[in-house]
Amino acid sequence: MNRTLIIDGNAVYEIDEECMLGKRMDQERKKEQDRTENKYKDSNSNIKEKQ
Repeated sequence: MNRTLIIDGNAVYEIDEECMLGKRMDQERKKEQDRTENKYKDSNSNIKEKQ
């Protein structure tokens, strides 16, 4: 397990890099899913306007 310590004055933070990577990947998947859903909605509205 990869961990990083960040010392900021009197505060010490321990960062679990694997966890952060997992969160980042989840966020990227969510963004891509949202983009796909928005494209689908936009294409449906364009079809309705053309009819």
